[in-house]
Parts: sequence; structure tokens; C-alpha cells
Amino acid sequence: MASLFSKTISLGKELKISDEEFVNLRGFIYEQCGIYIADNRKYLLENRLGNRLKKLNLKDFEEYYYYLRYDPGKASELKKLFEVITTNETSFYRNPPQLQVFQEKVLTDVLKVARSKGKKLRIWSAGCSTGEEPYTVSIIVHELLKSEVGAWDIRITANDLSDRVLESARKGVYNDYTLRTTPREIVSRYFDAEDKTFRIRPEVKKLVSFGQINLNDRTQMRRVERSQIIFCRNVIIYFDDDMKRRVISAFYDNLLPGGYLIIGHSESLHNISRAFKPIHFPGAIIYKKEE
Repeated sequence: MASLFSKTISLGKELKISDEEFVNLRGFIYEQCGIYIADNRKYLLENRLGNRLKKLNLKDFEEYYYYLRYDPGKASELKKLFEVITTNETSFYRNPPQLQVFQEKVLTDVLKVARSKGKKLRIWSAGCSTGEEPYTVSIIVHELLKSEVGAWDIRITANDLSDRVLESARKGVYNDYTLRTTPREIVSRYFDAEDKTFRIRPEVKKLVSFGQINLNDRTQMRRVERSQIIFCRNVIIYFDDDMKRRVISAFYDNLLPGGYLIIGHSESLHNISRAFKPIHFPGAIIYKKEE
């Protein structure tokens, strides 16, 4: 879940949402997944949800709200709602300076420690979208360990709110645009060209396990195996401070002592959590759970 509301939907005759309907729907969305929609983004709910009303033959947003809250068949519509309100903008090797710090400092340090403790590596990509981030992490792991990879117990857990993007991630097929910031030699080593697309190679896919998760569900969060590194980039920016604190607290609990949290370069834990030690590098701030 990398960004929200970056596009609008053309509806023809646009349905209008009243202030009361907006407050009710916004509250419901926040309750379900923790995404907070500001007052000045009321029009975005109109644009994004109008087509769902037409699909369900509902006359207004009030009917849609009651359908979501009370209809016995609402489960499938909740999935549609999550897909509609989130837009997954991402790419391979997104933010190269941050990934360089990850490769040369963070992962190198974690592997050094893990090498003497059974060669077990656990990384969590929370908000993985269509898979570019966890696959990038898998590639970097291969780049560092090379032929040693097979001797390690490695699992990269990749989660997102949307089943649709997870289905795409599992296929592992991408276009040239999503590889625009990826070094050409990496593309040739870890992808197979197929006409106008690129398929991630099996050895990269093997390390990654995809599954649906709602970061607003603490029970689901607790089920994730404890990690040495957590990626959650360009996700918490869409939460209010209370939701941010809950998510960051869950990440802290999940991380093993000495583990690292990597968030988006435009995101910060300032006024959110003092549990982590911020480590400053050129082009990146990484948060560490001290031992």
C-alpha cells in the first residue's frame, strides 16, 4: 500500500456525498484498516466509491455505508473497498540511497550476527504492494550471500491489505516501467525477458512468502514470525498519529533485539515513538531496536 488516491475515477454523472455520509464512511474505513481520510479529501471518496454504488445499484452513499456495516454479504465488498481506496505505486530498487544503506550496513550487520546463530534470516515487508519491494530485498540477499544462499534458512514475509495486488505479486511478472530504477545488470541476472515483460526468476521468488494482512488487526500482526528487519515504506504516512503508534508498537514487538525498522524516506517516527534508536546515514535514517 504505497500511496492513496493518486487517481480519480470518471463516473459520468458524479454522485455527491453529504457531510454526514462522509463522516460515517471515513469512520468506517478508519475502523476497518486504520487509513485516515482528511476533511479536504471528501471529493476523493465521491470519485473512488461512486462506481461501487452503481455496481451494487445503491442510490446514495448512506445506503453504501449501511451495506458495508450490516449486510451479510459485505465481506467481498470490503475487499473491493480496500482495493478502491488504495493505489499501489511502487517500483524495483525504489529509493536507491536507502537500499544502499540497507545492503551495505543493515543487512551486512544482520548477516554477520546471524552467521554464528544458525544462519537464519527473517525479513518482513509490511505493505508490499505488487511485490517489487520484497523481491528487491530477495535480490539484495542473493547479491550478498551469492552461492551461500542455499545454506541459509531465509524467509521474507510480504503482506498487503489488498488481495488483488498480492495475486499480481505472486505472478512475479513486471513491465519495463517498474524496473526503471533497477541496474541493468540486476535485470539480466534475476529476470527472464518475455516479449515486453520481465519474469522474476524462481530463486528470487523462493525466498518470498505473500499473504494478506490488515495493519489495524493486532492479532494478525502477532502471527508474523519475529524478524531481524522490517520494511514498511510509504505506508504509515496515511495513518493518523494514534494508528501510527499502534503499528510502530507492533513492529517493535515483532523485531528481535538488535533488529532494524526501515520506513519511507519522507516518513518519521518523531513524536510517534522513542523506542527505537535512529541511526543517520547519508540519504537515509534507519531505526534500530537496541539489544
